[in-house]
Amino acid sequence: MSLQELHDRLLGWASAEPFKEELLQAKRSFFGRRGEPHEEDKSFDQRMNAFLDWYLYDHRPNGGGESMIELFMRTRSAELTTDELTRFRSLARNVHSLFEVRRLRGDQIRLRDLFTGGDHDVTERRHPAGLEKGDLIEARLLPFDTRLFFSGAFLYHPPTVRKAILSELKRLKKAAGRKGKSDAEEFLSRLSRMALKLERYRNVKPEQIYDFSAGG
Repeated sequence: MSLQELHDRLLGWASAEPFKEELLQAKRSFFGRRGEPHEEDKSFDQRMNAFLDWYLYDHRPNGGGESMIELFMRTRSAELTTDELTRFRSLARNVHSLFEVRRLRGDQIRLRDLFTGGDHDVTERRHPAGLEKGDLIEARLLPFDTRLFFSGAFLYHPPTVRKAILSELKRLKKAAGRKGKSDAEEFLSRLSRMALKLERYRNVKPEQIYDFSAGG
C-alpha cells in the first residue's frame, strides 16, 4: 500500500457519514484560527490539505484522548494486515512544524524544526518552486518506508520576514521558560493568517503584515 493509498483509506473512513458533523465542526475550528481561504486564493488547495492533515492526525473528536488516526487504528485493527497497521502507526508519528531549509541536495531536503531544534531529511523528487537554503516553511512530514515525505500542505513565508519570525519565536520560547513549552499551534496559526493576508494584499509590504509588535 502506497503513502497515497494509506492517506485515501484513512480520509475515506474519517469523512464517512458517522463523522460528517465532526468534520464540519473541525473545519470551522481550524479555519477560525487560521483564516478562511477562498477558492480564488492561490494557496486554497494547500490550505484545504493542511486542514485535512490536521483533522486526520491532530484533531481529537469530542475532546477525547485519541486523534482520528489513533481511533481508526483501534476500531479498524481487525480489518488491517500487520503490514498495514505498522504503516499507519508510522504515519501517526508525522511531524508538523515550522522548518528552516538547511540543505538541498539531489532529492533530499534537510529541514530544521524551529520548535525542537531537530533536523529531518525529506525525500522530494521535485523541490517546491523557488525553495532555497534559509527559507522558512510550515510543513507536515509523513514517515513512509523509513523515509520522510512532504504532505500536500505546504506554507511558505517570504525571506524578507525571516528575521522577524525568528525573533518572535525566540521571544515566545523565552517567555515559556526553560521547563515550559511555547504554543506552537497558536504561533503557526498566527503565521498562517499573516501569509493569507499577504496573499490578498499584494500592494502591502510583507514587513507590514508580519508585524509582531504589540500594536501589530
